Amino acid sequence: MIKSCATIALVPSIKLGPWIYWDDLEQSLAHASSLGFDAVELFTASANALEVAATKVLLEKYKLSIAAVGSGAGKVIHGLTLTDPDEAIREKAIGFIADMISFGASFNAPTIIGSMQGNVVAGVSRDQSMQWLAEGLIYLGKHASAHGVKLIYEPLNRYESNLLNTLEDSVQFLKIFQIKQVGLLADLFHMNIEEADMAASILACGDSILHVHFADSNRRPVGNGHTNLSEVAKALKEINYDGFVSAEAFAWPNPHAAAEQTIQSFKQYFKI
Repeated sequence: MIKSCATIALVPSIKLGPWIYWDDLEQSLAHASSLGFDAVELFTASANALEVAATKVLLEKYKLSIAAVGSGAGKVIHGLTLTDPDEAIREKAIGFIADMISFGASFNAPTIIGSMQGNVVAGVSRDQSMQWLAEGLIYLGKHASAHGVKLIYEPLNRYESNLLNTLEDSVQFLKIFQIKQVGLLADLFHMNIEEADMAASILACGDSILHVHFADSNRRPVGNGHTNLSEVAKALKEINYDGFVSAEAFAWPNPHAAAEQTIQSFKQYFKI
């Protein structure tokens, strides 16, 4: 069964990013619960930004689970990526993500690698950058597996990364480097830019998709853009996707309205 999810960002420096909720954790959980969301996706400054036991109490209180945790603060706050030319920085990036994996595992939640993948930078060959990315994912995939959770790699659009931009390219990359413990995130905003046919890409790569980011073409909540969500929803059902569709979308026009629009769209496309 496909499940609904809203994003909560608890990192002030990314407040204007694509997150439904921005501020107080309990207030965000309370509102998400009142609308009937199944889960939340958390973006925290670090693996120790929240106390695990206290967070579990809040999740139980509001009958929510954690669908996934994001690792993007490692890039935003610390400038860490898996493809940095500096070996020491790559090692720190791996350490940061490993800690996030351990934190997420406390809630049986996978960790997402998005912006921390980095880029092919001037002076470094693409082959070398891809090798560094593979090495990081192999290590972190094993770390996640040892903790009983998944690791999720997110293909980003060309304006955010020049590594892997489509689901198909990412599937091929994982196969070439024999990376078995890592699945993919199908982000509808990025796919709207990069995929010739979003539904066809989902059908072709369905076995690798572990998580979905639910946003419209302009990255506003679904229903505020021009993406053909009917075909996307049909494709997800055809691959028997049973994970979360998580609203990584701008809180437009405000968090509460964005959350309400998201849950209405979720019911429209996945509860019929």
